[in-house]
Amino acid sequence: MSHEVTTRHTIAILQVSQILQGYVARGGDAQRLLRRAGIVPALLDSPLSRVTQAQYAALIQLLSRHTRDELWALCSQPVRLGNFSQMCRLLVHCRSLGEALRTGFRYYHPLLQDFVPRLVVQGSQASVHLVSNGPRDPERGYADRTFCFFTYGLASWLVARRIPVTEVMYRHLDTGYSSDAGRLFQAPVVYGHPWVGFRFDARWLDLPVVQNPQSLEEFLRQAPASLLIKYRDQTSLTERIRRLLRRHLSGEMPSLEFVSQYLAMTPQTLRRRLRDEGQGYQAIKDDLRRDAAIEYLHQPELTLLDIANRLGFSEASTFHRAFKGWTGQAPGVYRQTRLLGGVGSGERA
Repeated sequence: MSHEVTTRHTIAILQVSQILQGYVARGGDAQRLLRRAGIVPALLDSPLSRVTQAQYAALIQLLSRHTRDELWALCSQPVRLGNFSQMCRLLVHCRSLGEALRTGFRYYHPLLQDFVPRLVVQGSQASVHLVSNGPRDPERGYADRTFCFFTYGLASWLVARRIPVTEVMYRHLDTGYSSDAGRLFQAPVVYGHPWVGFRFDARWLDLPVVQNPQSLEEFLRQAPASLLIKYRDQTSLTERIRRLLRRHLSGEMPSLEFVSQYLAMTPQTLRRRLRDEGQGYQAIKDDLRRDAAIEYLHQPELTLLDIANRLGFSEASTFHRAFKGWTGQAPGVYRQTRLLGGVGSGERA
């Protein structure tokens, strides 16, 4: 049976270093934890580096076990393991998305000392605000940004569809810490707000909650790590273009004009719609090649020349230079993950 070949998005190394902040501040051995997740610690020294979704999910699971905290020691007091599951068991009995969001935020109010989650409705617009209690530091800043995306992923799961976001709201202090935010929410990121959050059409609050206690058990086996990766809108223009380009990965990538003609729109419309999703055409091409390269480097049967050919390079040396430009590291460093025996590397733990 034929199926469409896809390449999974990778996770910025910045997300890895930030999620480790609380664990490191409390004396945890970050290098050991990274190796167990199949991540080469040397990648932390390269700001452009990326890790696979499987590696990041493995790291989240390890951090949760080691810190006994659902926000991984990033806040002034821990959120004990089990709270997320207990809250979800309440939410599947809510009638609408709006009721679920309000119920979930009420549940977390006594558990969070550093920020307060709120649902704000003004006319036809609804927004989630995470309002800080006191000054922000890097650890707590990453905690509320992560809580924001978990809120979004959980909301999308409850109604079994991705909620279209019109704007992601970050504080001015968050500049440079959101390399993946626009892509994850598929919306522009606007800085300078006094809170972290996202805005959407208020009519989505009336969507019915369609999940139930039975579907929840399967969801909880993979959550919360799955919330970072699951609800990508496969019908978005960005993802449609990415799937189209994936078919041309081993040769010359089609031009923007070709893609716009294929999608029955003008190049100007294509650019504008991508901009609305927080994307650009060249960035989609570069990200796809980089993500595919990282994916191939985790397949030990492929030589560097094999990978180069699959990515449209005629020589391994040309691929080596391009990969170092994309990630700041040589391909061989990523190959080391196969030797670590970590969960995320695909080896047996």
